[in-house]
Amino acid sequence: MPSSPLPSHRPRASGTARRWLVWLGVVAVLATVFLAYLRPELALDLAGRLWACF
Repeated sequence: MPSSPLPSHRPRASGTARRWLVWLGVVAVLATVFLAYLRPELALDLAGRLWACF
């Protein structure tokens, strides 16, 4: 059986594009957290649920 050539790889996103996507995800998560704190009842509800676990 002949040895196969190097396995084909999918083309990867460039490092710059991947870095932009990571930063976009980080900003989206932070924006969601900050917007959640604009609703104090949500923060109190989540705190109550967390406290109920203990």
